[in-house]
Amino acid sequence: MPIHFGTWDIILIVAVSVQATALAYIPQPRLKAFAYVLPFPFTVATLALGRPVDATNVLGVILLFAYIQGVRLLYDGLRLPIVASIALAALGYAVAGYLMAPVVPATDTAFWMAAAVTLAVAIVLYLRIPHREEKGHRTTLPVYIKLPVVAAVVVALVIAKGSLQGFMTLFPMVGVVGAYESRHSLWTTGRQVPVWMLGMVPMMAVIRLTQGTLGLGGALAVGWLVFLSVLVPLTRRQWKERSQPLGSFSPVEPSAVPGQPR
Repeated sequence: MPIHFGTWDIILIVAVSVQATALAYIPQPRLKAFAYVLPFPFTVATLALGRPVDATNVLGVILLFAYIQGVRLLYDGLRLPIVASIALAALGYAVAGYLMAPVVPATDTAFWMAAAVTLAVAIVLYLRIPHREEKGHRTTLPVYIKLPVVAAVVVALVIAKGSLQGFMTLFPMVGVVGAYESRHSLWTTGRQVPVWMLGMVPMMAVIRLTQGTLGLGGALAVGWLVFLSVLVPLTRRQWKERSQPLGSFSPVEPSAVPGQPR
């Protein structure tokens, strides 16, 4: 069967490649984490997919959090190489999305139940994950290597988008390179994701409520306003916090020697 790339598919490849490349050149961990969670890939991927936002999109939010934590645990905990950690975590997302997509109903009930659960999880994570100072890092990976990797990931997703349904829109397209570039500050990135979750759930709720009247493009535009109204104040509040002990969130420590590349 021939593979057809529409206009939004091509825009998706370009948008994700640009965001991933820009992310790599931001040295500060907090700004890098903030740039990581801006939902440009979700927006364009939703338009490329061309289907209404439903429960699969919402559950993809939880899977994306699991992806970044999976990378952190494999890299900092099990001491696997960062490329292997990213590959395994991304494969886990793809397999979970592929298995869940056919069985998750596209009904309003399923959407709002998924939204309620995801919002509750996000609130708990936001309140429990403490701040930790991590070192900055600016990319040394050449652009001519970075861009083809990102583009290849997005092309593969475009090919598989029918099988993944709404999970495709939340796949860590930027996160494949983003996790590599954030390997010295995976805790900071993981801590930013619950803030992103708290913005994404209301964004998706607004899209769900307005996509029938405004169309998918108009609903996404309104959703962005809602998303930023949540993300910006919560991020500012988070950035004002001082370092705290890890508590019971995770037993996994970062690399033993700060500043030593892995």
